[in-house]
Amino acid sequence: MLLNFFPSRSLALYLGKTFLWRCFAMLAMLVLVLQMLDLLSEAGKVLAYPGNGDAELWQYVSLRAPQIISRFLPFSVLLGTLITLATLNANSEVVAMKSGGLSAHQILAPLILASMGVAAISYVFNERVVARATATLTAWEAAEFGPIPAERGVKSNVWVRHEDDLIRAGTIIGRGDAVRLQNINVYDRHDNRLTSIIYAKHGRFTGQGWLLEDLRVFDVVRGISREVDQMTIGKGITPDQFTLSSVDPDALSFPELKEAIDTLREAGRPVASLEGALWHKISGPLSALLMPLLGSVAAFGIARSGKLFVRAVIGMALGFAFFVADNFALSMGNLGVYPPILAAWAPFLLFFVVGEAVLITTEE
Repeated sequence: MLLNFFPSRSLALYLGKTFLWRCFAMLAMLVLVLQMLDLLSEAGKVLAYPGNGDAELWQYVSLRAPQIISRFLPFSVLLGTLITLATLNANSEVVAMKSGGLSAHQILAPLILASMGVAAISYVFNERVVARATATLTAWEAAEFGPIPAERGVKSNVWVRHEDDLIRAGTIIGRGDAVRLQNINVYDRHDNRLTSIIYAKHGRFTGQGWLLEDLRVFDVVRGISREVDQMTIGKGITPDQFTLSSVDPDALSFPELKEAIDTLREAGRPVASLEGALWHKISGPLSALLMPLLGSVAAFGIARSGKLFVRAVIGMALGFAFFVADNFALSMGNLGVYPPILAAWAPFLLFFVVGEAVLITTEE
């Protein structure tokens, strides 16, 4: 079977190396340009915090770059595929390979095998680097690019409603009964009218409620404020209402997100959108496998016919149509219109069939 798809080891290595060089060259170009544009738009916010300088800008780049790489890696594979195949076609190398008895699938096999390696690297990179960078950057942005706690699993800007009261926690650290809150605002309301606002720097769960320390109470009716050492609020509010009220799937690895989904399901919370994101952590990197297939239309057809550019445009249109369909399916999954598995895998399977149908119809 392998001999059928790879009749020539030298040819397979040549195609694979050429393809990978083009893909990573396009990725480097995209990341460089997009990172510069993003830094120009966000540098003012980073430097606005007193004491921030060049070190903080480089820290921002180190946290933002993994997100850009993860998002645009499939695009770079698509562009690398189109450039590689269009160049081979223009130099009549595809004609030479077909005259030597290779089929269209045999020509694409080294590219697909290399794409499998890219998909595996993408998955590991997302799990080990991107998730941590996203969680850290989110917490840093919530702190307005000031100091953030060193612990992992930090959440930011979470709102919880308790009866008529609204509680906002600026920073949440820890899990279970060891959860600690920082920069807390409590909006005390009676009959939908705001009566007082409580500002607290620290809070912790006592088992019966939440003990707030170092706080100030502002009486809205009288217009006066007073300092208070301690106060207990929120009897009946459990820690998971803070830790699970806002789950960012991009900031969690696959095992962490699965654990959060299981916990939410046990608590009776809706998890359909998170399940879609969970499956997409696998189907997303695998989208690199589709790019050689969707871009293969640029490889075949006589270059001197003048339609090589048109074929490259068609291949790019097919690739971008997949990304549009993928984002659309995820949105439908988040709204509950599509089942989670369908939202994550339907675009992949659909465009795999489309790519195979186009390739078989036109070249095989």
